[in-house]
Amino acid sequence: MEKERILIIDDEQGMCQFMEIMLEKEGYDVTAFTSARKALAQLDIAGDKEFDLVVADLMMPEMSGIELLGTIKRKQPDIDFIIMTAFGSVETAIEALKKGASEYITKPFKVDDVKHTIRNCLEKRRVISENLELRKKLSETGGLGKFVGNSPQIIKLKKVVERVAVTESTVLITGESGCGKELIARAIHELSPRCDKPFVSINCGALPETLLESELFGYKKGAFTGADKDKKGLIKTADGGSFFLDELGNTPPSIQIKLLRVLEQKELTPLGDTVRIPFNIRLIAATNADLESEVNSGKFRADLFYRLNVLPIRIPPLRERIDDIPLLSSHFIERKCKRIGCGLKRLSEEALAALSSYTWQGNVRELENVIERAVLLSSGNEIKFDDLPEKITTRKPSPDLSKETVPLNPSLSVMEEAYILYVLNQTDWNKAKAAKILGIDSSTLYRKIDRYKLKEKSGLGK
Repeated sequence: MEKERILIIDDEQGMCQFMEIMLEKEGYDVTAFTSARKALAQLDIAGDKEFDLVVADLMMPEMSGIELLGTIKRKQPDIDFIIMTAFGSVETAIEALKKGASEYITKPFKVDDVKHTIRNCLEKRRVISENLELRKKLSETGGLGKFVGNSPQIIKLKKVVERVAVTESTVLITGESGCGKELIARAIHELSPRCDKPFVSINCGALPETLLESELFGYKKGAFTGADKDKKGLIKTADGGSFFLDELGNTPPSIQIKLLRVLEQKELTPLGDTVRIPFNIRLIAATNADLESEVNSGKFRADLFYRLNVLPIRIPPLRERIDDIPLLSSHFIERKCKRIGCGLKRLSEEALAALSSYTWQGNVRELENVIERAVLLSSGNEIKFDDLPEKITTRKPSPDLSKETVPLNPSLSVMEEAYILYVLNQTDWNKAKAAKILGIDSSTLYRKIDRYKLKEKSGLGK
């Protein structure tokens, strides 16, 4: 472990020598200057060997400690700074704290007090540095590292997650089934200040109403038949950490109103009990439903929706980020090959093209299942086109549009449909190429394909 570097600046030579000898005995790498300007020049040429801490006198002839603090903070915003001041200048030292100093030492001082102040300051710096490094590793190998993708949409999504994670606000994740909502929820937790506390989840659509209520809030012994002992609810189990409500749109109305009350009061009452229990959680919810439409139709409470929709995050479906299919496919192939102990396989160009042109209604989860099947069924070290499921390799026969009755004066939508069909067939249904030729983004093309049901039709062949 490298020695921590301390820069001492005091116009008194004796003080510089004293501090240098004392701190070197404590195991620090110490550099001392009696000139503030020479010290600043040293900071400029320090390069990779930046100082961890600056200890400077408040009153110096070339510039004051306050001026020096401002100059150094502009050069190195993260550096720690301790001001040394005479007893009568404590108010000025407090001003220095407001401007970014970490601590101040009052002269004359006790040696042990100086050592203690410096040790605490550097220890705090180490903890912050270790936390930053931990979060970086979690982002790379845990958390967001598990969410595979480097398309522009996913890069943007990951940046949003990193910003959201450090807050305490409620998050509502929306996206189709199989697009990775739980992965994003876990990433938010792992990148948050609550990362060392529990992450507890529940799928609201997987449990009947009575069981869902008891799982959320817990119950007292004797609350109902079979309740032979007290049970702590999942919300309380997540106390101090994050609670993930998955498939929130499937929550029954009776549970919605109880959940709203609990979230507003930050207290819950187990079934069969009369005592309110406080809790402290960071709530993350997810749904594959359009909750705004559900609110408008009266199927979901508006007040609960607005309480949950504080920081909305939308995960794009796989068909909107087809650029990620090669990376995702390689990831799943590598993972499956490693799991079954076979040599690493790769996709043929024809197989990859087929995967990239499929619509993936089941999103990433469906792709993972297809890749797992292909790894198991393929022979040799290459996954070929014929190793893929029939739904991907087989296209429905296309009617001959030249024999259909075409309106004499076609509408704009009819012309648009015909031209999109033509371009799709010209590109062999490579949607990325087709979107580029049409001058629209992939998501717009997919919407038009769905609108015109183009996968059930065909256009002019090559």
